[in-house]
Amino acid sequence: MAAAPRLFGPRADAVVFGGPVLVGLAIALFSRTIAPSGGVPPWAYLVLVVGVDVAHVHAMLFRTYLDPVELARRPMLYATVPLALYVAGVLLCGRSMLLFWRVLAYVAAFHFVRQQIGWVAIFRARAGERERSGRWLDDAMIYLATGVPLLFWHTHGPRAFSWFVPGDFVALTSFAPAVVGFGALYALVAIAYVFRAIRDTRRGAPNPGKHLVVGTTAVSWMAGIVLFDSDLAFTATNVLAHGVPYLALLWVYTRRRGVERPGGFVGRVAAAGLLAFLGVVLVLAFVEEAAWDHLVWHEHPSLFGGSEDAEGLTPFALSLLVPLLALPQATHYVLDAVLWRRRDTDSAQALALGFSSSRSP
Repeated sequence: MAAAPRLFGPRADAVVFGGPVLVGLAIALFSRTIAPSGGVPPWAYLVLVVGVDVAHVHAMLFRTYLDPVELARRPMLYATVPLALYVAGVLLCGRSMLLFWRVLAYVAAFHFVRQQIGWVAIFRARAGERERSGRWLDDAMIYLATGVPLLFWHTHGPRAFSWFVPGDFVALTSFAPAVVGFGALYALVAIAYVFRAIRDTRRGAPNPGKHLVVGTTAVSWMAGIVLFDSDLAFTATNVLAHGVPYLALLWVYTRRRGVERPGGFVGRVAAAGLLAFLGVVLVLAFVEEAAWDHLVWHEHPSLFGGSEDAEGLTPFALSLLVPLLALPQATHYVLDAVLWRRRDTDSAQALALGFSSSRSP
């Protein structure tokens, strides 16, 4: 039997992909006890939103804007993407602030789905799986595992949670019967996926990492969106499963890049260790969220200071400020779709993904 493909290592894969989902499910299970009001307590906001969700966005800086060599390689990409996104954001805010958040919410949801597709593609490539039908089945499984809960959300609202702001997803209650049809398709695809997994294992080609990603995706999206109608449950299951694996990947990449270029900032952080890496992204995340809270939300004075009764900015000022504050995550959504392609990688990224260290793995 061939050795099962791994990304971070046998135990590390289980911890990185399975651990966050187990923690998220545990929080969801006790969400009513933890937060009887249904909201996200300050400590959970600090850990989940600031410490994982926002932090993983800033971790991408080690792959991009904190690396002068990478910036010099594609200066137009790294300059035009945030500029174009800011202009688009200002135009959307000028039309309607809800329109801005709605567009960003759908882009974010697509980004979350595509990240799971990406993890599965990495494990498939590591295993040498080349069947086109296998790729179609893998992709269908992820799209249905995420799409059916999202469709339920759209057709059975309002839920006790939102992606960014209340009403950012369009209500489609008239399409509620479609959930049953897509749910049946989901069940059939899941059965086909399980039978193929059993077949491949018997043939000596197991791929437990891929199955772990698929299984945890299905469980976390169904639990966080459908089974628990709780803001805390949704935040925990959504954020942990998405952010923790990405942080792990960026740390592995940073270490590899540090070996290649030990003299730069990325190299110095890598040499200082994991705590230095986490310290940088956590400080950036805290500063960003403090700016949001002081200038826009005024919801967490216990964490960031200020007052819930602080006077708000004018609509025009907000139309300029909100897209600026949202720029890190919007840029992350766009660049993340480009950075991790195997045909567009360097040796540090190839090694981080477990491939050959050549330019074109």
